Amino acid sequence: MTMGASANASTQLEGTYVNAHKEPTATTPSRMVASSQRLQVMVVLAKLISFHVFPSKDVDVDFEFSVLRVILILTHTYTGTSIGIGVGSAVGFMLLVLATIFVAQRFKHKRQILLKQKFFKQNRGQLLQQLVSPRIDIAERMIIPIDELAKATNNFDKARELGGGGHGTVYKGILSDLHVVAIKKSKITVQKEIDEFINEVAILSQINHRNVVKLIGCCLETEVPLLVYEFVSNGTLYDHLHIEGPKSLSWLTRFRIATEIASALAYLHSSVSIPIIHRDIKSSNILLNESMTSKVSDFGASRYIPTDKTGLTTMVQGTIGYLDPMYFYTGRLTEKSDVYSFGVILVELLTRKKPFSYFFLDGDGLVSHFVKLLADQMLVQILDPQVIEEGGKEVHQLSILAASCIKLNAEDRPTMRQVEHTLEGLIVSKKFVQNNVEVEKFSENDITMMNCSLEKERKSPPECSRRYSMEEEILMSARYPR
Repeated sequence: MTMGASANASTQLEGTYVNAHKEPTATTPSRMVASSQRLQVMVVLAKLISFHVFPSKDVDVDFEFSVLRVILILTHTYTGTSIGIGVGSAVGFMLLVLATIFVAQRFKHKRQILLKQKFFKQNRGQLLQQLVSPRIDIAERMIIPIDELAKATNNFDKARELGGGGHGTVYKGILSDLHVVAIKKSKITVQKEIDEFINEVAILSQINHRNVVKLIGCCLETEVPLLVYEFVSNGTLYDHLHIEGPKSLSWLTRFRIATEIASALAYLHSSVSIPIIHRDIKSSNILLNESMTSKVSDFGASRYIPTDKTGLTTMVQGTIGYLDPMYFYTGRLTEKSDVYSFGVILVELLTRKKPFSYFFLDGDGLVSHFVKLLADQMLVQILDPQVIEEGGKEVHQLSILAASCIKLNAEDRPTMRQVEHTLEGLIVSKKFVQNNVEVEKFSENDITMMNCSLEKERKSPPECSRRYSMEEEILMSARYPR
């Protein structure tokens, strides 16, 4: 209570005390005094109930004043002779209501505490503390209370939603330290998956790569665990590629983004203590910050691969258009599944076409049509005009790299480390734009001829047909649960 509020309350209490002890006069009948005091009691009752049900910013002053007011009135009630049975009944009813509210609030508060403890234990809070770090201070900093996240998102207001997907809804929030974050509410409900979620959090908490979105912490006090990530403000690669209009990201920016994604995936596959397969690489899972630096995000489908194994068999999960055909048919998940998805992103960067909705006249999907045009030396038919205008002859090399990543046989695909080195080699190549050196452009005739080196990569008609039919089967099969 503030000094001003205290002074105001004291003044009101003095008036209350005087009014309550004022003797009836000839002009103030005792019946009117009793009615006035009944009214005072009922007003106080209404204020107290209002405090518990609809608390306000100034309720501390009103509440303390109301309690003292009741004491004064009750004192006069039991020492005076002017208040009848009606007032006593009102006081008794008021005390009963207050006692009921007090007990209910105490029960509700205790129940909330027990529920938080239950969810924390259910979500393997102690296990997480052990996995994240042997240092208790780091583990405790990673675990964020639900009250803080509720406050950060205005109780998960729908207006704070940034988007959602198959694995959950993402909200924008501001923590008490003024850090802007993205908070993901997962849809996980099966205990086995919660255990995997905890292992994933433990692994991601140790990742430190500039092109992987940073995990700040998690909340285990809710039925479904919450993840807290750094907030990346500039939308997704998908948003920037598929905007309306003839111009999108510059060719130089696209090339740099491809290199950053490759670097992040190579890091996940071969530089962390336990290799991680993302399993859902696509343009909408690549976030861009204010400087257009890319951040790989959404590890909801990710799996880690023990170092003594090359893959694992799991239920198929991913996005049609980016999904590795061999993984789809065999259920065998390896790092080459991420390589395939990355190859699709390269095709998307080169063509500005959507992998999940593009179909050519003969029914070919984007990947199939791209490979066919590349082999037939007619790639210019599908390239984004902006790529032709701004790109140099490195477009040819990037197209070959994309084709190698999306080969049907996973063993024929390069590793992400090899892809990263190839892209870095192209960046430092004299053919690429850097240090304000004029780029060597190519004409349509150059594009028509640039695939001469691909003769060895030409597919026989049966193999081509198999690639096309397999893609068609994937799209058809996706309509039915596996």
